[in-house]
Order: sequence, then structure tokens, then C-alpha cells
Amino acid sequence: MTTILAADDSVSIREMVQFTLESAGYQVQCAEDGAKALALARERKFDVVISDVNMPNLDGIGLTKALRDLPDYQFTPILILTTESSPEMKSEGKAAGATGWIVKPFNPDTLLKTLGKVI
Repeated sequence: MTTILAADDSVSIREMVQFTLESAGYQVQCAEDGAKALALARERKFDVVISDVNMPNLDGIGLTKALRDLPDYQFTPILILTTESSPEMKSEGKAAGATGWIVKPFNPDTLLKTLGKVI
């Protein structure tokens, strides 16, 4: 079973992402910020990481950079799910190692379709 780590400081977004992904058959673990997501990623390997950008303690760009420094996550798909849509922010995410970018509010079908492309 594909395992996904989802990081977002919004409880409602975490719940929506978790419901969407678990309904599609994925195993999901959530974190409320980038620092907790990084700690979980160091404990076990996830097949995909989905992260918000704006979070306390460690933002999604910092999380992406930190994950890419870990041997287990050098090639793991990392999707950014955020309200940020500027080309500059997307470029920063790509430079950090993000695989894809989805702008909130997200459509569950778009999330699943994008996920299907990177797995």
C-alpha cells in the first residue's frame, strides 16, 4: 500500500486531504507543521509527501529541502499543496526539489490525478 505523509497547519485541510486519499486506498499520516513532518519522515519512509508552504516551525520549502538531504527522500515525490500561486514561489519550490505544485482550494480529483502521475 502506498504511504503518504501530509503536512498542513490547517486542521480542515489535513482532514480533507486525509479523507480524499484514504478513500482512494492510500495510507496517510498527517503532521501539523514541517518540523513534525520531518521528524515522522526520519522515523519511517513514506512513498509520497504532500506539504503546505506556509506552516509554523518549518515551512514547506524548508521541509522539501530537508527531505531532499535525506538519502531515503532524494527521489520521493513531493507535492506542494498551497494557496501560493506566484511563479516566483513555484520556482523556489522547484529549486528546493518539489515534484509538483497544486493550488488550494484543491479539487479532490485533481489531487488524486496529480498523485497518480507521480507514483
